[in-house]
Amino acid sequence: MHYSIYFRLIVLTAGTLLPFFWIVVILGHRRQRNFERIFFFLCLSLVCLFGGSLLALNAQLFYTRVPVSLAIFCWTLVCLGLWFLPSLLVHLQVEYAHIRELIPPGVQRQLWLALAYLPAVLLVPKLYGALRLRSGFDFLLPSNSLGWLFQLWLIAALVIGAIWQWRFMKAAPDEEQHRFHRSLLVDLASIAGYMLTLHLIVHRWGEGTADSVSIDINITLVVWLAVVPLAMLIRNVQKFNFLQIGRQRNLIYAVFATFLALLYLSLVRRVSLWMEPYLPPEASAALLLFLPVVFFEPLQRLMRGILRRTAQKEMDHAQRMMTPIQEVARLGNLGKLTAFIDKWIGEELELAEVNLFLGSAVELVADADDSEGVFAIRQSGRVLGTLRVKAHGAMLSGETAAALEFLCEQLPGPLDLCRLIEEKLQLERELAERERLAVLGQMAASISHNLKNPLGSIKTILQVQLENPGLPESFRVETKMVLEEIGRLSSKLNQLLQFSGPAIRGGVAAASCDASIVAEEVGGVLRHEAERRGIALEVGVEDGGAQLAASSEAVSEILSNLVVNALEATARGGHVMVSGSADGRGFLFAVEDDGPGVPENAREKILQPFFTTKTQGTGLGLAIVARRVVEFGGKLDWESPVKDGKGTRFEVMMPIKKENKQGSNEVRVRKKHENDIDCG
Repeated sequence: MHYSIYFRLIVLTAGTLLPFFWIVVILGHRRQRNFERIFFFLCLSLVCLFGGSLLALNAQLFYTRVPVSLAIFCWTLVCLGLWFLPSLLVHLQVEYAHIRELIPPGVQRQLWLALAYLPAVLLVPKLYGALRLRSGFDFLLPSNSLGWLFQLWLIAALVIGAIWQWRFMKAAPDEEQHRFHRSLLVDLASIAGYMLTLHLIVHRWGEGTADSVSIDINITLVVWLAVVPLAMLIRNVQKFNFLQIGRQRNLIYAVFATFLALLYLSLVRRVSLWMEPYLPPEASAALLLFLPVVFFEPLQRLMRGILRRTAQKEMDHAQRMMTPIQEVARLGNLGKLTAFIDKWIGEELELAEVNLFLGSAVELVADADDSEGVFAIRQSGRVLGTLRVKAHGAMLSGETAAALEFLCEQLPGPLDLCRLIEEKLQLERELAERERLAVLGQMAASISHNLKNPLGSIKTILQVQLENPGLPESFRVETKMVLEEIGRLSSKLNQLLQFSGPAIRGGVAAASCDASIVAEEVGGVLRHEAERRGIALEVGVEDGGAQLAASSEAVSEILSNLVVNALEATARGGHVMVSGSADGRGFLFAVEDDGPGVPENAREKILQPFFTTKTQGTGLGLAIVARRVVEFGGKLDWESPVKDGKGTRFEVMMPIKKENKQGSNEVRVRKKHENDIDCG
C-alpha cells in the first residue's frame, strides 16, 4: 500500500474526529446562541464529508469489491456534507460578525444570510443528480459530480470567509485573537488556492496530465488545512477562553479524555490485528489494555501539578478581585457595591449572569448549598446573602466554582465595611441636617419674637383708626387690607414659632382626643376659606369614638396644614376630601385633592423645611406636619398623581390610645370593697 494512502487515512481520521470532538463539546456546552448552533452544523457537515470519505477508503482497502449499498451510503454522506459546507461557512462568518457587532441586526444581516443559502437552493438539481448515482463515485474530488457552478460557489465561500477573517483580524481586541484570525485567513486562502488549482487547472485543463498519487496528496493537504483550524481552536479555547468556552475546562477535559480512551481502544484493536501472526489477538489486547497502569504514577504527578497550579491561579485571581471590591466598599453605598460586585465578578470570571442578594432576599435562596450556581455568603454561621451565577454554557467549571466559594468567604468583610461607612455617613448627614435646622429654628424664633410685638402695636393702632367715624372710606378700605396682610404675616410668624419649638413629647404622654370631633372642628374652621376659593370641602370621618394618643391641638394642626395645602393646590371648582377610619394599625386620616399634583422635580423635597412651589408660601406647612406626626409615633405617606395624572393624597396614620384595663379593674375592685364596707 502506497504511503499516500496511509497519509490520507491519518488525515481523514483527524478530519472526522476533530469536528466530532467539537460537536460533543457544543452539545455539552449548551449555550443558546446562533453561533454555536451554526458551528455545530458546520462540524456535522465536516464529519459527514470526511467520515464518508474515510469509510469509503477503508472499504476499498478491506473489500475486494465494495458492496454497492455501502458505497451509496458513503457517497450520500460525502455529497450532503460537501453540499452544505460553503453555505454554513459563510453563515458562520456572519454570525461571528454579528457577535463582534460588525453587522447590525437588520436588513444587512438578512442579505448576507440570503447570499449564504441562495446558491445551495438554486443548485439543488445538481445535488439530486449526484445522489442518484449508483456507480462511478469520485471520492477524491466529489465536487466534480456536483458541477462547476458548485465548485465556483465553494471557492467563493472560502474567499468570503478569508475576507471576513481579515476584518476580524483588524478588529481583534488582543494579540491572541489577532494571531488566530490571521492564521484562519491564511488557511482559508490556501484551501481556496488548492481547490482552484485542482478543479480549474489540473482537472479542467490538464486532464490526464496528473497521476492519481499527486491528486491524492493534494486532496490530503486540503483536508489537512481544513483540520488545522479545529486543532488551533482547542488551544485558543483552553488557554485564552476563546468564545467563552474555556471556563468549562471540566467539559473540555472530559471530552478530551473520552476521545483519548476511544483512540487507544482503536489502537489496541489495530495492533492486535497486526500482531496476530505472532500473538493471539486476546493476548495482545490484554497486554495493551494493562500497559497504561505503568504510567499511572507519572500521570498522577502530572495531574496533581496541573490541578495545584490551576487552583492556585484561580485563588490568586480571586484574591486580586477583592481589591477593587474593597475600594468600592469604602464609598459607603451598599447599592453601588452590590451592582459593582455583580458586574465585576461577571467580567472577571466570564460568567453570563451574576446576582448578589442581600437582606430579605436571603429567605428565598436559603438553600444555596443545594443549588448549582447559588453560593451562600456566611458570617459566623449566619447567612448574609447569596450569590447567584449563571455560566455561558451548561455548568460551572470546578476552578470557577472554587473561586466563587473563596469570594463568598471574603465578601462579608467588604459588606460589613460598606454598611458601617454608610451608617457613619448617614449619621453625619443627619447630624449636619439637625444642626442646620437648629440654626434655622433659632433664627426663626428670633425673627418671630422681634417682629410680633411691632406687628401687634401696628394692628392695635389700625383697629383704633377703624373705629373713628370720621375716617374717609378710601382710607378705611386700605386699612382693612393692611390688617388682613398683618394677619397673614402673623400666621406665618406662628408657623415659624411652631417649627422652631422643641420636637419632643414632653407633657403629652397622656394626651388624647376624639378623631371625629377634631376633624369636624377643622372642617368647620376651614369651610369658609374653601367657599371663598370656590372649592368643595367634604369631611367624612367615621364616628366611632376613636381616641387618639395625641393632643387635639396637635391633630388639629396636622389636619389644618394638610387641608390648607390641599386648598391652595386646588383650582376653583375643585374638590378636597378629608376622610378617616380606624384599622388594626391605628387611625388613618386621608386628605385628597384633585389639583394638578406634585411636580416631578419637587417629589423628593416637599417635606423639607422652607421648600415651596408657591409664590407666597413659607415651605413649613408639610414640614410641620411631618414633624408633629413623628412626635406622636405616627406615619405620614403621600401619593401623587392619584387618578388620571392629577390629584394628591396624604395619609396620616396616628396611634390609638390604649385603655388601661388593669387600672380600670383596680378601680372597680376598690369601689366594690368600699360598697361591702358600707353594707357591713
